[in-house]
Order: sequence, then C-alpha cells, then structure tokens
Amino acid sequence: MLASRWLGHPRFLLAFRLLAALCASVPLLFLVSGIAVQSLGPDPGQEVTESLGLAAFQLLIATLCMTPLKRWTGWVGWIRIRRMLGLFAFFYATLHVLAFLQFILGWTDLWATFTKRPYIVMGALSFLMMIPLALTSTKGMMRRLGKNWKQLHKLVYPTVFVAWVHFIWQARSDVGEMVFYGLVILVLLAVRWKRAGSRQMIPFVRG
Repeated sequence: MLASRWLGHPRFLLAFRLLAALCASVPLLFLVSGIAVQSLGPDPGQEVTESLGLAAFQLLIATLCMTPLKRWTGWVGWIRIRRMLGLFAFFYATLHVLAFLQFILGWTDLWATFTKRPYIVMGALSFLMMIPLALTSTKGMMRRLGKNWKQLHKLVYPTVFVAWVHFIWQARSDVGEMVFYGLVILVLLAVRWKRAGSRQMIPFVRG
C-alpha cells in the first residue's frame, strides 16, 4: 500500500517524466558532444543522419511498450510518458529527414532520387504518418476528435512497421540489429492483437 501511494504521488510521477525526457534526450546530447569534439568518424553527416533515424525508431517502439507495461505492472506512470515519447520520436524523425536531405540526398532533383530508392519511399511514408500523430497529441485535440482520436492514433502500428521496412531495406550485411527490432515489434503487435483483436490495430476501423 505504501509503495502504491509513493508510485502514484504527483512528485514521483513528475520526476519519472523528467527522467524519461532526459533519457530520450541522450541520443541528441551524444551527437552534439560528438560534433563538438569531432569524434563522429570519417563521414559525420552519415553518422548524424543514421543516429537521428535510429533514435526516432527506438522511441517509436518505446511508445508501443507503454500500454503492455501498464497492464503488466498496474502502474499508470507508463501511460503518462507515452505521448511525450511519441513527440520525441517525431522530433528525431524530423531532424533525421532534414539531415538526410542536407548531408546525403541533397536538395536538388529530389523527385528523381526519391523514386530510385525504395527505402526512401518507405521512410517518407513512415514520416508522413507520424505527422498527424504529432499534431493531434495534445489534450485539446483529444477532446476535439473524441472517439476519432483513437481511430487516428492506430496509425502508430503501420508507422512502426513501415519504419522497420525502411531500415532493414537499406541494411547491407549487418541486419542482426534490425532483425532484433523486428522481433520486438512482432511481439508487441501480437500482444495487442491477442488482447484487442485485429480491428483494433487498423486505422479508422471501429472494433
């Protein structure tokens, strides 16, 4: 009982949110420090782009973990940081896109290059699906959309899958990390499907 009160205390929940925000900021802090001391290797632009994309992908997966963690532990604190982690994922994804355009793809003749690389199409599709999720993440938008908010936010499931395709499609020889992430995503989706059914995972389809 004492532990339950302690875990539910507003100050503890605030501290947990701050800790989660700090952890989500670590990839950016490492990149900034790496740039400052010039320790990002022979191709810093490539390193920055890949690190930002991986951080966005990892945080997107983390948002899917929050509901199962809440159910398994019974602690509401996991849900309290879910939207924040989603916004961090979108923040890193935006930086990833900008870095990709600046350091790798370039800003000229975008369409020709875009259509020649299927993994870019998958990355762009995943990013586009993240935009409405980020724009409707506030409590005000939740109230305005009502039941439609949940329907819209089912987009997170195809988003994370397409993001995984984006990463594994561009992987060359070392695909072990992406295979691991794929298994994690598969388990999370299977847990959701077993509990709520497939209709609860398809955007804009009411269960």
